[in-house]
Amino acid sequence: MISSLNRTIESKRGLLEDLVQTDASVNPGNSGGPLVDLEGKVVATNTAIIPFAHGIGFAIPINSAKRCTNEIITTGISERPWLGIIGLSLTEEISRYYDLPVERGVLVTKVMDGSPAQRAEIAAGDIILRLDSVLIHRIEDLLREIHKRRIGEKVSISVFRKGREQFFEATLSQLP
Repeated sequence: MISSLNRTIESKRGLLEDLVQTDASVNPGNSGGPLVDLEGKVVATNTAIIPFAHGIGFAIPINSAKRCTNEIITTGISERPWLGIIGLSLTEEISRYYDLPVERGVLVTKVMDGSPAQRAEIAAGDIILRLDSVLIHRIEDLLREIHKRRIGEKVSISVFRKGREQFFEATLSQLP
């Protein structure tokens, strides 16, 4: 069963982004195995668990795995740009519950040490509204826009902080 999409988890080697959360058992030795749908189609590749969270596994969506595989075959390496935040998609309900002044965007819940976001002085509690000129409504929008860009590319990030919109420039780096 797939219980959630577009999850981000923290590992010893950094963030794993855009994951499928599943109740499929992922144990040492079966990482890399397929996660299949009811028709037998591979939808993701099992990759990780959160220790002590029994029955929760994570898988890389098959389109991401295919893209990575093609890059490795073509260039010998797969590189993805990285901003270095963990965030929550805002909804009207979440905004109302927490009395937030905006109803869309990505609420930054954590900024990774040494990340492009930290160097740009983005902080937990900021709400990302735009990346360059693209409106960001959900975390999926942010990830999609970041992954369209290249490592070393500068991006303008519009955030809501302390009652007003502020702008920051970040240089995307390689996912550690």
